[in-house]
Amino acid sequence: MVSFMRALIAYLSYSGNTEEVAEIIEEKLVEDGMDVEMHSIGIDPPVDVSLYDYLFFGTFTWDIGSTPDDMKDFILEVGYKPDNVAVFGSGDTQFGGDDLFCRAVDRLAKFYHSKWEGLKIEQSPRGSQEVLVEQWVEGVLQDAKSFA
Repeated sequence: MVSFMRALIAYLSYSGNTEEVAEIIEEKLVEDGMDVEMHSIGIDPPVDVSLYDYLFFGTFTWDIGSTPDDMKDFILEVGYKPDNVAVFGSGDTQFGGDDLFCRAVDRLAKFYHSKWEGLKIEQSPRGSQEVLVEQWVEGVLQDAKSFA
C-alpha cells in the first residue's frame, strides 16, 4: 500500500489574489506527489486539520494591517496550534506602505510559531511573483522533509 503525504491549503480570499497564490501552491505540492485538499475559509464547511501532514494557511491583510475576522474565526475552529503550519498571503503596499504590508501573514506565522518565513505577495502572484511562490513552496518542502 502506498502512503501519500497529505496537505491542506486553507485560504481566505475576497479579491482572488490569495486564492491564486493557493492554486500555485497546490500545483507545486501535487507535482511533489502530495495529496492536496483546498479549503476556502468562510465558504467550505469546517475541516479537521489533524488529518494533514502539512498545513498552508493563506490570508490577505485587512483594515490597515489587520487579520480578517473570517481568518480569526477559522483559527478558533482549528482550536489548537499545529506545529506544521506555513503561512502565505497577499497584500498591497499602497495601504500602509511596507510597515503594514501583509502584516496578517507576519501575525499568523508568529502565532503558529511557524518554522517557515511567511510568503508575502503584492496583489496578484503573476510574473516574477509566481516564481517567488514556487521557490517558497520548494523551501518549505525541503525544510519539512528535514524536520520529519
